[in-house]
Amino acid sequence: MLNRVLTVAIVDDHEAVRYGFAGACEEFGYKLEASASTVSDLMHQLDGNTADVVVMDLSLADGSLVGENVRTIVSEDMPVLIFSIADRPKLIRTAIKSGAHAIVPKSESMHELMNAIDLTSRGVFINNAETTAAIDSDQDFKIAQLTDRERQVLTLYASGLALKQVAYQLGVERSTAKEHIDRVRRKYSKLGRHAGTKIDLLRRAIEDGYINEELL
Repeated sequence: MLNRVLTVAIVDDHEAVRYGFAGACEEFGYKLEASASTVSDLMHQLDGNTADVVVMDLSLADGSLVGENVRTIVSEDMPVLIFSIADRPKLIRTAIKSGAHAIVPKSESMHELMNAIDLTSRGVFINNAETTAAIDSDQDFKIAQLTDRERQVLTLYASGLALKQVAYQLGVERSTAKEHIDRVRRKYSKLGRHAGTKIDLLRRAIEDGYINEELL
Protein backbone atom coordinates (compact mmCIF):
# COMPACT_ATOMS: atom_id res chain seq x y z
CA MET A 1 0.00 0.00 0.00
CA LEU A 2 1.00 3.60 -0.54
CA ASN A 3 2.46 5.49 2.41
CA ARG A 4 0.60 8.63 1.43
CA VAL A 5 -3.05 9.36 0.72
CA LEU A 6 -4.02 8.17 -2.74
CA THR A 7 -5.55 10.97 -4.83
CA VAL A 8 -8.31 10.25 -7.33
CA ALA A 9 -10.65 12.02 -9.74
CA ILE A 10 -13.77 10.99 -11.64
CA VAL A 11 -15.36 12.01 -14.94
CA ASP A 12 -18.96 10.80 -15.27
CA ASP A 13 -22.05 12.63 -16.48
CA HIS A 14 -24.32 10.89 -13.95
CA GLU A 15 -24.45 12.88 -10.74
CA ALA A 16 -25.53 9.84 -8.71
CA VAL A 17 -22.41 7.94 -9.80
CA ARG A 18 -20.19 10.86 -8.78
CA TYR A 19 -21.86 11.12 -5.36
CA GLY A 20 -21.53 7.38 -4.81
CA PHE A 21 -17.88 7.54 -5.82
CA ALA A 22 -17.23 10.40 -3.40
CA GLY A 23 -18.72 8.37 -0.56
CA ALA A 24 -16.60 5.34 -1.46
CA CYS A 25 -13.45 7.47 -1.55
CA GLU A 26 -14.19 8.74 1.95
CA GLU A 27 -14.73 5.17 3.15
CA PHE A 28 -11.44 3.96 1.65
CA GLY A 29 -9.43 6.99 2.71
CA TYR A 30 -8.77 8.27 -0.83
CA LYS A 31 -8.61 12.00 -1.49
CA LEU A 32 -11.05 13.12 -4.20
CA GLU A 33 -9.24 15.83 -6.15
CA ALA A 34 -11.93 16.48 -8.77
CA SER A 35 -15.41 15.30 -9.74
CA ALA A 36 -16.61 16.40 -13.18
CA SER A 37 -19.06 15.59 -15.97
CA THR A 38 -16.57 16.39 -18.76
CA VAL A 39 -12.82 16.10 -19.25
CA SER A 40 -12.50 19.83 -19.86
CA ASP A 41 -14.21 20.51 -16.52
CA LEU A 42 -11.91 17.97 -14.87
CA MET A 43 -8.84 19.80 -16.14
CA HIS A 44 -10.27 23.12 -14.99
CA GLN A 45 -10.89 21.74 -11.49
CA LEU A 46 -7.41 20.22 -11.26
CA ASP A 47 -5.90 23.52 -12.42
CA GLY A 48 -2.45 22.10 -13.06
CA ASN A 49 -2.57 19.53 -10.27
CA THR A 50 -2.78 15.80 -10.92
CA ALA A 51 -4.45 12.72 -9.45
CA ASP A 52 -2.93 9.29 -8.94
CA VAL A 53 -5.82 7.74 -10.89
CA VAL A 54 -8.65 9.19 -12.98
CA VAL A 55 -11.84 7.14 -13.26
CA MET A 56 -13.83 7.86 -16.42
CA ASP A 57 -16.96 6.64 -18.20
CA LEU A 58 -16.71 5.55 -21.85
CA SER A 59 -19.47 7.80 -23.20
CA LEU A 60 -20.11 11.30 -21.91
CA ALA A 61 -23.14 13.49 -22.60
CA ASP A 62 -21.05 16.27 -24.16
CA GLY A 63 -20.41 14.04 -27.19
CA SER A 64 -16.65 13.96 -26.69
CA LEU A 65 -14.68 11.02 -28.09
CA VAL A 66 -13.36 8.46 -25.64
CA GLY A 67 -10.00 8.23 -27.41
CA GLU A 68 -9.40 11.97 -27.20
CA ASN A 69 -10.56 12.04 -23.57
CA VAL A 70 -8.17 9.26 -22.57
CA ARG A 71 -5.24 10.81 -24.44
CA THR A 72 -5.89 14.21 -22.84
CA ILE A 73 -5.74 12.75 -19.34
CA VAL A 74 -2.82 10.40 -20.01
CA SER A 75 -0.82 13.28 -21.50
CA GLU A 76 -0.90 14.83 -18.01
CA ASP A 77 0.72 11.67 -16.57
CA MET A 78 -2.48 10.46 -14.94
CA PRO A 79 -3.51 6.81 -15.49
CA VAL A 80 -7.10 6.29 -16.64
CA LEU A 81 -9.39 3.57 -15.31
CA ILE A 82 -12.56 3.16 -17.37
CA PHE A 83 -15.67 2.61 -15.22
CA SER A 84 -18.55 1.91 -17.57
CA ILE A 85 -21.45 -0.37 -18.46
CA ALA A 86 -18.86 -1.81 -20.88
CA ASP A 87 -21.43 -2.97 -23.44
CA ARG A 88 -19.72 -1.35 -26.44
CA PRO A 89 -16.61 -3.39 -27.34
CA LYS A 90 -15.43 -0.98 -30.04
CA LEU A 91 -15.30 1.93 -27.61
CA ILE A 92 -13.54 -0.28 -25.07
CA ARG A 93 -10.86 -1.13 -27.64
CA THR A 94 -10.48 2.54 -28.52
CA ALA A 95 -10.01 3.42 -24.84
CA ILE A 96 -7.36 0.73 -24.35
CA LYS A 97 -5.54 1.70 -27.54
CA SER A 98 -5.55 5.34 -26.42
CA GLY A 99 -3.84 4.48 -23.14
CA ALA A 100 -6.54 3.50 -20.63
CA HIS A 101 -5.12 1.19 -17.98
CA ALA A 102 -8.11 -1.13 -17.62
CA ILE A 103 -11.88 -1.49 -17.76
CA VAL A 104 -14.08 -1.98 -14.68
CA PRO A 105 -17.76 -2.63 -15.53
CA LYS A 106 -20.39 -0.74 -13.56
CA SER A 107 -21.90 -4.10 -12.63
CA GLU A 108 -18.99 -4.42 -10.17
CA SER A 109 -19.32 -3.02 -6.66
CA MET A 110 -17.73 0.22 -5.49
CA HIS A 111 -15.50 -1.97 -3.34
CA GLU A 112 -14.14 -3.66 -6.49
CA LEU A 113 -13.66 -0.28 -8.16
CA MET A 114 -11.71 1.05 -5.17
CA ASN A 115 -9.47 -2.02 -5.22
CA ALA A 116 -8.90 -1.53 -8.96
CA ILE A 117 -7.91 2.09 -8.31
CA ASP A 118 -5.34 0.95 -5.76
CA LEU A 119 -3.88 -1.58 -8.22
CA THR A 120 -3.81 0.99 -11.02
CA SER A 121 -2.01 3.52 -8.83
CA ARG A 122 0.72 0.94 -8.26
CA GLY A 123 1.03 0.08 -11.95
CA VAL A 124 -0.50 -3.37 -11.57
CA PHE A 125 -2.27 -4.70 -14.69
CA ILE A 126 -5.90 -5.62 -14.01
CA ASN A 127 -6.46 -8.90 -15.82
CA ASN A 128 -10.25 -8.96 -15.90
CA ALA A 129 -12.52 -10.28 -18.66
CA GLU A 130 -13.34 -6.87 -20.16
CA THR A 131 -9.75 -5.64 -20.45
CA THR A 132 -8.39 -8.97 -21.69
CA ALA A 133 -11.11 -9.31 -24.33
CA ALA A 134 -10.30 -5.88 -25.72
CA ILE A 135 -6.61 -6.72 -26.05
CA ASP A 136 -7.13 -10.25 -27.38
CA SER A 137 -9.42 -9.00 -30.17
CA ASP A 138 -6.87 -6.46 -31.35
CA GLN A 139 -5.82 -8.51 -34.38
CA ASP A 140 -9.40 -8.47 -35.62
CA PHE A 141 -9.84 -4.76 -35.08
CA LYS A 142 -7.07 -2.64 -36.48
CA ILE A 143 -7.39 1.12 -36.23
CA ALA A 144 -6.16 3.01 -39.27
CA GLN A 145 -3.32 5.40 -38.45
CA LEU A 146 -4.92 8.63 -39.65
CA THR A 147 -3.37 12.07 -39.40
CA ASP A 148 -5.22 14.78 -37.47
CA ARG A 149 -6.36 16.38 -40.73
CA GLU A 150 -7.52 13.05 -42.15
CA ARG A 151 -9.57 12.46 -38.99
CA GLN A 152 -11.11 15.92 -39.33
CA VAL A 153 -12.07 15.36 -42.96
CA LEU A 154 -13.39 11.86 -42.26
CA THR A 155 -15.49 13.04 -39.32
CA LEU A 156 -17.09 15.90 -41.25
CA TYR A 157 -17.62 13.91 -44.45
CA ALA A 158 -18.95 10.77 -42.74
CA SER A 159 -21.28 12.91 -40.61
CA GLY A 160 -23.13 13.95 -43.77
CA LEU A 161 -21.36 16.95 -45.27
CA ALA A 162 -20.53 17.02 -48.97
CA LEU A 163 -16.85 17.31 -49.91
CA LYS A 164 -17.44 20.92 -50.96
CA GLN A 165 -18.88 21.71 -47.53
CA VAL A 166 -16.00 19.90 -45.79
CA ALA A 167 -13.50 21.93 -47.79
CA TYR A 168 -15.28 25.20 -46.99
CA GLN A 169 -15.44 24.44 -43.27
CA LEU A 170 -11.72 23.59 -43.14
CA GLY A 171 -10.65 26.43 -45.43
CA VAL A 172 -9.11 24.19 -48.11
CA GLU A 173 -9.81 23.38 -51.76
CA ARG A 174 -12.33 20.66 -52.61
CA SER A 175 -9.54 18.76 -54.37
CA THR A 176 -7.51 18.80 -51.13
CA ALA A 177 -10.43 17.43 -49.13
CA LYS A 178 -10.89 14.70 -51.74
CA GLU A 179 -7.20 13.77 -51.51
CA HIS A 180 -7.59 13.33 -47.75
CA ILE A 181 -10.66 11.12 -48.17
CA ASP A 182 -8.88 9.06 -50.83
CA ARG A 183 -5.96 8.48 -48.45
CA VAL A 184 -8.37 7.51 -45.67
CA ARG A 185 -10.03 4.98 -47.99
CA ARG A 186 -6.64 3.47 -48.93
CA LYS A 187 -5.53 3.20 -45.29
CA TYR A 188 -8.70 1.37 -44.30
CA SER A 189 -8.57 -0.86 -47.38
CA LYS A 190 -5.01 -1.96 -46.52
CA LEU A 191 -6.36 -3.19 -43.19
CA GLY A 192 -9.12 -5.17 -44.90
CA ARG A 193 -11.80 -2.75 -43.68
CA HIS A 194 -14.12 -1.71 -46.51
CA ALA A 195 -14.28 2.05 -47.08
CA GLY A 196 -15.55 2.31 -50.65
CA THR A 197 -18.78 4.14 -49.90
CA LYS A 198 -19.76 7.01 -47.65
CA ILE A 199 -21.75 4.58 -45.50
CA ASP A 200 -18.61 2.44 -45.13
CA LEU A 201 -16.68 5.50 -43.98
CA LEU A 202 -19.40 6.33 -41.47
CA ARG A 203 -19.15 2.81 -40.06
CA ARG A 204 -15.36 3.02 -39.82
CA ALA A 205 -15.57 6.42 -38.10
CA ILE A 206 -18.04 5.07 -35.53
CA GLU A 207 -15.96 1.94 -34.96
CA ASP A 208 -12.80 3.95 -34.34
CA GLY A 209 -14.55 6.39 -32.01
CA TYR A 210 -14.38 9.47 -34.24
CA ILE A 211 -18.18 9.78 -34.34
CA ASN A 212 -20.59 9.02 -31.51
CA GLU A 213 -23.39 6.98 -33.09
CA GLU A 214 -25.77 8.01 -30.30
CA LEU A 215 -25.65 11.59 -31.61
CA LEU A 216 -26.58 10.65 -35.21
